[in-house]
Amino acid sequence: MDETSAIALVKEKERFQALFEHASLGILVADENGAIELVNNFMLRQFGYTEKNELVGKPVETLIPQRYNHSHHRHRENYNRHPEPRSMGVGRDLYAVKKDGSEFPVEVSLSNYHTIDGNYIIAFVIDITKRKEIEQDVLDQQKLLKESSEQIEQMNIELEKKVTLRTSQLEEAMHQVEAARDELEKALEKEKELGDLKSRFVSMASHEFRTPLSTVLSSASLLAKYTETDEQDKRDKHINRIKASVNNLTSILNEFLSIGKIEDGKVTANYTNFNVREFIENVCTEVKAVAKEGQQIMVEHAGKDEVMLDESLLRNIMYNLLSNAIKFSGPVAFIHVSSRVDDEGFTIRISDNGIGISEEDQQHLFERFFRASNVTNIQGTGLGLHIVARYVELMGGNISFESELEKGTSFTVSFKPLQ
Repeated sequence: MDETSAIALVKEKERFQALFEHASLGILVADENGAIELVNNFMLRQFGYTEKNELVGKPVETLIPQRYNHSHHRHRENYNRHPEPRSMGVGRDLYAVKKDGSEFPVEVSLSNYHTIDGNYIIAFVIDITKRKEIEQDVLDQQKLLKESSEQIEQMNIELEKKVTLRTSQLEEAMHQVEAARDELEKALEKEKELGDLKSRFVSMASHEFRTPLSTVLSSASLLAKYTETDEQDKRDKHINRIKASVNNLTSILNEFLSIGKIEDGKVTANYTNFNVREFIENVCTEVKAVAKEGQQIMVEHAGKDEVMLDESLLRNIMYNLLSNAIKFSGPVAFIHVSSRVDDEGFTIRISDNGIGISEEDQQHLFERFFRASNVTNIQGTGLGLHIVARYVELMGGNISFESELEKGTSFTVSFKPLQ
């Protein structure tokens, strides 16, 4: 080897040594018998050691809790028979042990290489203690959110039955809801640390819960002031505001519960044969009650009348798409509902001439808690279209859309005939 090659080799070795020693994760090299050959400085600090000779030459089981040593020998032998880059412990929690005997959760990736001296295994070790703490915080906050939601839902039922006769009890209940809301806001603040999805949820929930709860609390307080018989019309006004807010909260909570049921596999399609023409007309009639003044829903059906689908899921799909068309369209707007049943199956298209969806937002439209950038001042949870897409999927259908800003949006849902 000439002098130039020798210098290049030395420089390459120095670069490798710098990369190895200054890496921001623990790196360990062991031979095929599990004896530690090399460790970097980061790994020494991870495991509480100060000198490399405290680990070099020791079995890798030195870094593994004793209760796992027997199984680790078996796993190491299996890896030696089929060496390849991979992550350890997929689907299981892995733990390592420090010099002082304390344990901590880790994530380990393995690789291997071969020299004339034999086979060697490289382990990349990451301390995931903080991640595990965050995951546990998420579980705790989700449990708290569920408990708070169940409490609010129970209050809604009681409010429906007793608000006109027991205003004093209602005020006390609202104080309990206010306390629950404070706890919920604290929980949501903690979840902001978990990234974009949780940030969307925090933003949506704090806004959507606060408005109806504040309405309920203020109306309940005002109700107590109207004690005269001739003030019934004023009491009715605040009672109606409370009912509207309670219904809004119930709708939000139902969306949360629907997501939970879908994710848990508790929602299945129950197919029945029904007249889809009458069904669509009935749903559109129901939705007209929440339409803005001047808005019109135009219905058109072609082909056969009978379909075999889950009537309840289809109702939820239509109601959500129609509600969105109403919500995101101005007054004196036309909403078109066209459907067809033929040999290819059933197709329904719901179109509006509302505010539309930007190209940047369209790719995220069916994600949980996603709300387009141009609807931040319009009430909503960002769950509706996600639920619609899941319901369509449960019935083996397909959903697509076309949209342009300020020109409107069209959603098309289609189902193949059952075999």
